[in-house]
Amino acid sequence: MIETHKWTAYNTAQCEEKTRFVALLSELCNTVPQPVQEGRGRPRLPLSDMVFASVYKVYVGFSSRRFTSDLRDAFVDGHVNTTPHFNSVNRYIADPQLTDVLKELITASSLPMKAVEADFAVDSSGFSTSRYVRWFNRKYGREVDNREWVKVHLMCGVNTKIVTAVDVSGWTAHDTNYFVPLLERTAAHFEIREVSADKAYLSHKSLSAVEAVGGMPFVPFKSNTLEPTKAGTWAKMYHLFMYEREAFMQHYHKRSNIETAFSMIKGKFGSALRSKSDTGQINEALCKVLAHNICILIHAMHALNIRPIFRA
Repeated sequence: MIETHKWTAYNTAQCEEKTRFVALLSELCNTVPQPVQEGRGRPRLPLSDMVFASVYKVYVGFSSRRFTSDLRDAFVDGHVNTTPHFNSVNRYIADPQLTDVLKELITASSLPMKAVEADFAVDSSGFSTSRYVRWFNRKYGREVDNREWVKVHLMCGVNTKIVTAVDVSGWTAHDTNYFVPLLERTAAHFEIREVSADKAYLSHKSLSAVEAVGGMPFVPFKSNTLEPTKAGTWAKMYHLFMYEREAFMQHYHKRSNIETAFSMIKGKFGSALRSKSDTGQINEALCKVLAHNICILIHAMHALNIRPIFRA
């Protein structure tokens, strides 16, 4: 959490979280423009309402049918303009057009923390699915079945655990490929002072990218890394790691905050994805991250006296 010793703020935020959650989510979703409908046919449901329903369903954690009453309550309270059928909610959560919208809303939900976040961490974690994958295991000499999972790649602020950028990939994707895109999307809105990550993200490209946005990269070097002979970011961080290890590790250990962020997301919204389709799994994972950000904002409203305002 933000500051664990502020129990009064924590207790107040938890007691009124659901009420504030639907209000903030509604305000955030109202910034989503309605796409122009081409051709004839029945008018589409408002995209803002369907994003609201998708995220709220993930927050509540109920099945689509049992979630219907929560959606009706939201309609009565004026948070949505329609009460779509539960099949419509399931259909929209698997809609590809929702993916970019959810990513944009995650970024928008992080902006109220611009004044308190300058140090960031990057990591990935898996969310299990209902599908299985089979391969031949050389060690045991037989085919094995394992549950398939998707990787969620995050960059978060180390003070509040607010997620500033996110990508979702298949379980075989390499983490290194997502470092620079996450960094660039964060740097577009935040001042970058430090970025910490584990050895999986060690590369010349990653370290140079952090320096290019004005930050210091704290990524530990591998045991087989050769001492650099040319000056540059790689050499500077290598010598800091090798000859001032204690100072380096003080900065690097801020990376543990992103593990806390993943723990918060999985502990509150589950580590498994219910959706069957690839797109549905991506969108469901993004809904979990967005719900996490809104919960962080609710705590910040009490602990940091922050008042989030979202504009289209």
